[in-house]
Amino acid sequence: MIKRRKTKTVKVTCTRVGAGASGAVEIGWRAPIVIQSMTKVPTTEVAHCVRQINQLVKAGCRLVRIAVPRRADTAAFAKIVQKVNVPLIADVHFSPSRAIEAIEAGAAKIRLNPSNIRNRRDVHRIIDAAKMHKTAIRIGVNEASIRDLKKQPVAMGKRTALMLREMKKYVRLFENRDFSRLVLSAKSSDTLRTIEINRSIARTFEYPIHLGLTHAGLPEDAQTPSAIALGTLLAEGIGDTIRVSAAGNPLLETKIAKQILIALGLYERSEPEVIVCPTCARAEIDVVKLARRVKKAVAGIDRPLRIAVMGCIVNGPGEAADADLAVCAATNKAYIYRNGRRISIVPEDKIIPALLKELQKL
Repeated sequence: MIKRRKTKTVKVTCTRVGAGASGAVEIGWRAPIVIQSMTKVPTTEVAHCVRQINQLVKAGCRLVRIAVPRRADTAAFAKIVQKVNVPLIADVHFSPSRAIEAIEAGAAKIRLNPSNIRNRRDVHRIIDAAKMHKTAIRIGVNEASIRDLKKQPVAMGKRTALMLREMKKYVRLFENRDFSRLVLSAKSSDTLRTIEINRSIARTFEYPIHLGLTHAGLPEDAQTPSAIALGTLLAEGIGDTIRVSAAGNPLLETKIAKQILIALGLYERSEPEVIVCPTCARAEIDVVKLARRVKKAVAGIDRPLRIAVMGCIVNGPGEAADADLAVCAATNKAYIYRNGRRISIVPEDKIIPALLKELQKL
């Protein structure tokens, strides 16, 4: 079991009238790690946004972030808030006015980048509005947007130190204003620097931490760096909410995030897990083809079952002992196991029907 780092708890509440308790999400060490993602369509396309938000919620997101760069976007944001039952985060970068408009429009949380809104008076205005509306704030420092006082490029080795310094200065503004409904994040596109800066933040503050890379590439390229960066930190107990950033469909971001959490035992699986042997010269059947048939057959089953597909006797019986159901294939036939006990031998063309029959019994 992973021992989570102790943090404050920040409640992020859906502001839709009649949303009820289901609209509230807690972020912190006592609560499950929260998966979030971001809409990828124009905010002014309200119906399209709502549809994507609902898809993300169904996929496992408990928070959804929306960019609001223009006044028209905050106006649309106010309409979107009233059409969904999930807390929405307004992503704000350069405009204090957009931040306040989003808060007044019903944002459960807003994201601010210290490098982009630096004026103390503007920050105070945002804090006061957030306090009035009980809105949470994520302070998100990005490596790409940090600058030194002379606006010169920052040397690679100094970037994480500068990111931490920026975070400290910004957090101080909020604490001096008696505002503690904070979530912190520091992101880089570099895996190792993301790990380094988040370790530093975890040592320095007690606020919940949001984890992610600034951008990890196309979905097929985002999986490995995201798993390494987020997985390393989560295994150390660091991180209370996560987003995998990948170009394209946000549902793929959510899928990768769930896979990372499941692998660490931090998310309860709700669908079957298919374990497949890597295959070798001992295999007497096309194991990959069989495994794909099995995976297709169990798609849609909403039970956290463990199903093993093995190609020989070396690992087969052992994996079968740890699986709810197992198929140990041989030449033109397969042995079916349930809860580690061999229950039948079936011909190759009867494997899937036999497996589905046993699944019904479970």
